[in-house]
Amino acid sequence: MKKIYSLVLIVLVSLMTFGTIFAQEGTKANEKDATYEKIVKRGYIVLGTSPDYAPYEFQTTSNGKSKDVGMDISIAKDIADDLGVKLKIKNMDFDSLLVALQTGKVDMVLSGMNPSAARRKSVDFSDIYYKGGQSIIINKKDSGIYKDKSSFENKKIAAQTGSIQYNLAKKQIKGATVSGIEKGTDLILALQTNKVDGVVMEKPTAEAYASNNSGIKVINGGFELNDDETSTAVAMPKNSPVLQKKINGTIAKINSKNLIPQYLKQAGTYLKGNTANTSMLHYWKYFAMGVGYTILISLVGVIFGFITGTLLALLRLSNSKILRMISTAYVEFVRGTPLMVQLMFVYFGLGLFVNLPALTAGMIAVSLNSGAYIAEVIRGGINSVDGGQLEAAESLGLNKKDRMRYVIMPQALKNIWPALGNEFISLIKESSIVSIIGVTDLIYQLKIVQSDTYRGVAPIVVAMILYFIMTYSLSRLLKFYERKFN
Repeated sequence: MKKIYSLVLIVLVSLMTFGTIFAQEGTKANEKDATYEKIVKRGYIVLGTSPDYAPYEFQTTSNGKSKDVGMDISIAKDIADDLGVKLKIKNMDFDSLLVALQTGKVDMVLSGMNPSAARRKSVDFSDIYYKGGQSIIINKKDSGIYKDKSSFENKKIAAQTGSIQYNLAKKQIKGATVSGIEKGTDLILALQTNKVDGVVMEKPTAEAYASNNSGIKVINGGFELNDDETSTAVAMPKNSPVLQKKINGTIAKINSKNLIPQYLKQAGTYLKGNTANTSMLHYWKYFAMGVGYTILISLVGVIFGFITGTLLALLRLSNSKILRMISTAYVEFVRGTPLMVQLMFVYFGLGLFVNLPALTAGMIAVSLNSGAYIAEVIRGGINSVDGGQLEAAESLGLNKKDRMRYVIMPQALKNIWPALGNEFISLIKESSIVSIIGVTDLIYQLKIVQSDTYRGVAPIVVAMILYFIMTYSLSRLLKFYERKFN
């Protein structure tokens, strides 16, 4: 009886084991991964990164063209090669990367990103591909004052917005005033200009900045760290099991071949090349491209903003209560929300339904924002035309359309020309906000030059001069036409 019982038990266990194996194989066969399928179908994978974090990712110039380089870029190329697809890189601010990942703008993120518990709630991470540490950068002249994090109690300290370093400084440095700054170059500039006493930064990046800047020094942060706070991994959308498995396979291959030291060494070579010639003239193509995009965005914003503003102004002056309400609601809503929020809504929010390129999204957001302000300027101009002009036009037998076209609008335009000119000039400066989503306008190029050269102030001076030339030239042109009107 015992033998029969044992035999039955063995058969049952065997059946359960085989059942589990078949179930697992069936699950693998039916495993769905929309992100992976999309990548394979279109033949390329989109990498999201913030190229201001050497040696992880930064930019260098080759044959007059800028390109992304660094350890993370090398790893991303390996991933693309193993997937059998091309690599496309989309640059943007660090704190926009996870939003871009969640809204499908990018397929993966490599940007020196730590796989923290908070981030794991929104995205998936690969296996760890690099372990570093957290350091603090100080001015060399303060070497006798600061030794580790305990020296910064009740002091001013800075870290990259949305980063692990920012959270560490907040939690582990008592009484410190912690500032979040988006770009690594701006962090160093804040330190050098004594806006802050120290900068918390990942060890390899801190050492890269210090090796190219004789006025700063790296000290051990002395932070209490767990694995997530010293590790770097690839971020990808939630529920991407196949992509995650493929990326983990690439990371395993990289680790087995010990390629990370080689990638870091190669990044160091690019860093030395960047600092060999840091004159602003050497980077004139960067600034020229930035000016070109700034003028393009501003020009599109002016044209479509004027068209939109004119329509909105006429709607607000119409006899229809519904049309007046729609126009008023639009104007008040746009004027009551920041342009940056509108830009992110157009790029990321509408991106859930329509995959808008960053440049297109920037031009749409700027145009819609400008239209609301221009609408009020035009409405004020129309209302400023003397009522007798309208009566005279009516007495001549002109219909409503002709009265507005030939009598009211020409006089209104003359009255509002200075105000419109101000709006157009402001638009050139306000369009700089598009740099946060990776549009290569003048501000974006300014940040890249800062990152490449480790010079904080010189690129700012160049950008200021270029903005002044653009706005002054436009103001002279507007003055010329104002005299023509008069």
